[in-house]
Amino acid sequence: MNAQTVSQEKGHVFKRASWFEHIELIMALISGVLIVLAYIAETQEGATWTYVSLYLIAFLIGGYAKAKEGITDTWETKSLNVELLMIIAAIGAASIGYWMEGAILIFIFALSGALETYTMNKNERALESLMELQPEQATRLTASDSLEVVHIDDLKVGDRIYVRPGERIPVDGRILSGSASVEEAAITGESVPVDRNVGDEVFGSSVNLNGVLTIEVTKLATETLFQKIIQMVQQAQEEKSPSAQFIDRYEGRYVQIVLLSVTAIILFGPFLTSWSLETSIYRGMILLVVASPCALVAAITPAALAAIASSAKHGILFKGGAHIENMGRLKAIAFDKTGTLTIGKPIVQKAMIHPELDTATVYRVVSLIEEHSTHPLAEALVAFTGKHEGEMRDFKDVTGSGIEATIDGVSYRVGKQKFADRSGDFFREEVEQLKAAGHTLVFISDETRTIGAFALRDTLRPEAKTAIEQLNKLGIATIMITGDNEATARAISSEAGMTRFIAECLPEEKVEQIKSLREEYGSIGMIGDGINDAPALATADVGIAMGEGTDAALETADVVLMKNDLVRLSDGIRQSRKLNRIVLQNVIFALGVILVLIATNIFELLVMPFAVVGHEGSTILVILNGLRLLTSSWK
Repeated sequence: MNAQTVSQEKGHVFKRASWFEHIELIMALISGVLIVLAYIAETQEGATWTYVSLYLIAFLIGGYAKAKEGITDTWETKSLNVELLMIIAAIGAASIGYWMEGAILIFIFALSGALETYTMNKNERALESLMELQPEQATRLTASDSLEVVHIDDLKVGDRIYVRPGERIPVDGRILSGSASVEEAAITGESVPVDRNVGDEVFGSSVNLNGVLTIEVTKLATETLFQKIIQMVQQAQEEKSPSAQFIDRYEGRYVQIVLLSVTAIILFGPFLTSWSLETSIYRGMILLVVASPCALVAAITPAALAAIASSAKHGILFKGGAHIENMGRLKAIAFDKTGTLTIGKPIVQKAMIHPELDTATVYRVVSLIEEHSTHPLAEALVAFTGKHEGEMRDFKDVTGSGIEATIDGVSYRVGKQKFADRSGDFFREEVEQLKAAGHTLVFISDETRTIGAFALRDTLRPEAKTAIEQLNKLGIATIMITGDNEATARAISSEAGMTRFIAECLPEEKVEQIKSLREEYGSIGMIGDGINDAPALATADVGIAMGEGTDAALETADVVLMKNDLVRLSDGIRQSRKLNRIVLQNVIFALGVILVLIATNIFELLVMPFAVVGHEGSTILVILNGLRLLTSSWK
């Protein structure tokens, strides 16, 4: 299947999913309203048919989606499931006159199913945002060197393509002629463009900023590094969570045991006990009601929703209960550098000016030259030196090196060390120290000597150091994974107080590092903000995105820091750990009540009203216990 077909088919899937998730939620809410109306009607004399009809409609509307899902899954897998048991339990409750209990059971499952559908479809939209960055057309050079526009699927290995300034490079390849600054943020996540010259490899979906390139195609459109990113996100999303795998593994057995137990009581009760057939049916129906996992569902879902709501108020968006549960189990968190730990924009950290020259004069020259440059470092230099008036002539942008220009009759060079560093050892030692600390150096020289140098580096977010310190106190290992060089990675990691760092990682290498860290620590989180982080976010046990991150990162992640406040990470982990404690309490309590009710039913000590009270009462208690998370302290 080619890239174009995949994109079209995904678009249709997303539209259908969006429509279905809203219909499912609306049906669940309508079912809830009907239950309230039926309960009111039930308190009125002579309204029997009215409330029974309302309950019946609530059954049909609320239970349709789950009944269809249960029946379809049973037919396809030839195995019973919890959805089917819930429908049978609800019908069983109604069959002995307890319409409201059956309807409430249907409502709870319909609502949880709608929320689950919404969350799953929300995550899958990550693929759509990723695909929008993949060019669909390329300009190919023919054998006679004429230009023709073709679809990227028509490109073959060895073809030559022509890429103009400002265009996205359509596929992976090798530069045959030309040079340019290339923004590879879609691949590496780094904000500073890299210089690419003849013989260098370039990646599909990266942006050619300022040069004309002729590129030899080295990979088909379906095999590019960017396509691998899309495939990795899709593959990771299709992998079920441990909780989902656990349910899949045991739900069939649970349903079989319950249904077989009910059937055995009804069929063999009159022969093995002193029960009559009516008593056996009665006991069987009670078992069907009390054995339904309504309280178990309530033990987890309301508590998780309360924790999610509370977290949202404090700037943390969890995309589902499973993710907030998993966050409390994390043993380590991997951090992307640029835009996550750091602000994502380089700023001037230090200026070194020749002692014989006036600082203001050098600043004026740098400002006048850099105002005409499109390089990302130019903005930082202008912001540092300020805007100045003056005339400039003979402006020349030397791709990959720097800029030449004449001001007040003097020729100046601004750029890399090899290009602009003519002579002068007055700050040589300091330059080497700054390089070792991960700074980028920009030099300025006149016609005879180097007159200054500026050290630039991305800076830590103001709250980063505090956030890392709090995570370390919680026993969470902090690891920085970045595509940047080792010197920069070491400097940022040390400044932030990280446990360790891993440098020079491409997206597929980040995924492998996440898998390796999972083997080492047991449970790993990943936080990032770029498109290149999407595969790692999807692979991690919990993917966390910065609120100002790319659409791909936001859609792929399980958790979003809406206000980009890293300190909220430790708050979220504490909230998650409290949720896990409450869920454990609820599960133990719910299972205990179910076992007690089953035992008392077997010994004929339980009647239907008390069964209902025990079943619904335990449900209410676990819900109230979970709702404590709405008002829990975040300090």
